[in-house]
Amino acid sequence: MAELLADTCGFRFLVLFFNCMLTFGSYFCFDMPSVLQDTFTQRNNCTNDSKSFHDDKTFDSSLYGNASSPNVTCNNCTECLGMSEDNYNLLYAIYAWTNAVVVIAAGFLIDKLGNRFGVFLFSFLCVVGSSTFAVGVMMKGTAAMLPLMLIGRLIFGSGNGSLTIVQNRITAYWFRNKELAMAFGITLAFSRLGSVLNFFLTQNFAQVYGLQWTMWGGAMLCGIGFVSAIVVSSLDKWGTKQKGDDETLRSDSKKLKFTDIRYFTLPFWLLVLAIMFFYNGVFPFVADASKFIKDKYDLPKTTSAYLAGAVYDVSMVVSPFLGGLIDVIGKRGILALICALLTIPVFGILAFTSVYPLVATLWLGITYSFAAASLWPSIPLVVSQATVGTAMGVTTSVQMIGIGISNLVVGEILGKNLTAVERLTRWKYVMIFLLGNTLACVATTLLMNITDKKRGGILNLSRKQKLQKLHDVTESFNSESGTYDTDSERQPILGARHRSINA
Repeated sequence: MAELLADTCGFRFLVLFFNCMLTFGSYFCFDMPSVLQDTFTQRNNCTNDSKSFHDDKTFDSSLYGNASSPNVTCNNCTECLGMSEDNYNLLYAIYAWTNAVVVIAAGFLIDKLGNRFGVFLFSFLCVVGSSTFAVGVMMKGTAAMLPLMLIGRLIFGSGNGSLTIVQNRITAYWFRNKELAMAFGITLAFSRLGSVLNFFLTQNFAQVYGLQWTMWGGAMLCGIGFVSAIVVSSLDKWGTKQKGDDETLRSDSKKLKFTDIRYFTLPFWLLVLAIMFFYNGVFPFVADASKFIKDKYDLPKTTSAYLAGAVYDVSMVVSPFLGGLIDVIGKRGILALICALLTIPVFGILAFTSVYPLVATLWLGITYSFAAASLWPSIPLVVSQATVGTAMGVTTSVQMIGIGISNLVVGEILGKNLTAVERLTRWKYVMIFLLGNTLACVATTLLMNITDKKRGGILNLSRKQKLQKLHDVTESFNSESGTYDTDSERQPILGARHRSINA
C-alpha cells in the first residue's frame, strides 16, 4: 500500500472495487424472497377438484383416492412456509419502513463520524439481519417464524440502506469532478450483479440444498461485505491522509448540524421526489414480478424468475457505460425526464396486453439503468460535500417511505383466497397503480428541469461545462475575498454563487 498514490486513477478504482463489494451480498439477499415467493406463500397440500387437504389435516385416501389418482394433485412442497400474500409483502414493506426511519439518522452519523464508522456498523447489521432471517425460516411451522423473519428484515434493512449511503459517500469523495457518474454506474452494476445471480441461482440452489441452506448461503454472502468493509476502510483512511484531507473532513464533520437540512435547495427536493416515484414503480414490481409472470403467462417458476431478473440483467451490463456517457454529456435532468416518459408503456404492456413479458422487463431494465445513472449522481451536484451523507440519507428515507407504501398497497390489491380469474384482474390493477407512480415521476422530473434551468442548469452540464464553471467559481472566490465563508460549507460546489441558497 505504501507504493500506492492516492491521487492516481489506479488507487481510486481500487477503492471503488472494494466499495462495490460492500453491497454485492446484501443485494443478493434482498430479493431472495421474490425468487422463492411460491415457496414462501404456498402450503404442502393435496387437492381434489375444489377441495384442499393440507399437511396439518388428515388425508383420507379411502374417500378421495391416493396421490397418484387423476383427481388428486399434490404439490409435494415440504419446505413451503404457508405465508399469506399480505405477510409476504410485509417482508418488503418492513425493510422499506426501517430504511425510511434509520437512513436519515444514518446519513447524518456518517457525515458526523466518518465513512469508516459507517462501513463497519452497517455491514455488520447486514450479516446479523440476514442470519436472523435464516433462523426464522428454520422455525417453520412455529409461532416464532414470522416474527423472527420480520426482525431479520428489520435489522437487514437498517444495515443495507445505510450501507448504500456510506458507499455512495465514498464514491462521491473519490470521484468528484472526475468519473462520478461512471463510478456510480459501476457501483450499481456490482450491486445488480448480486441481484442477477440471485434470480439465476437461488431457485436451483433451493431445489438441491433446501430452503434453509439457501437462506444461510445468503447470510454468508453478506459476510463478504463485512470483509470488504475492512479493506475499503483501510484504503479510505490511507488515501485521505495522503491527500491531506483527513483533518479537513474531520473539521467539517464537527461543524455539521442536522438542522443544516434546511439549506437543501428546491432542485434537491424535486430530485428526491423523482427518485421516490420512479422507484415506486420498479422495486414493488420486481418484488412480485416472478409470481405475476407465473400467474398471467402460465410459465414455470424458474423461467418466471429468469424473466423477472431481466430488469437487473440489463442494469448490470449497461450501467457502467451509461455512467461514463453521462459524465461526458451531462443532461442528467433531461435524461431522467425521458426515462420516466419511456417507462409509461412498460406497465401498459403488462396490464393490457399479452406480449411476452421479456419485452417489458428488458425495456424496464433499460429505463431503470438510465434513471439510476442520471438521478443518484446528481445529488452531490446540488448539495455540499460535507452534507452528502445526510442528503443521501434523506433521499433514501423518502424513497423507502414511498416503496413501503407501494408494497402495502400492492399486497392489499392482490388480497387473498382469489380465483385464477380474479387474481389476473387484481394483477392488472397493480400494474395500473405502478403506472400512476411513473406518471407522477414524469411531472416531478419536468418541474425539476424547469427549476434547475432557472438556477443555472447545474444538472444538465457536461463534464467540460462543469469543470469550467468550477474554475470560474474558484477564480471568483480567490479574486473577490480570499477569505473563507462559513456559509459556503452549506452550498453546492457548483451552485450559483450570488443567489440565496433558500431561493
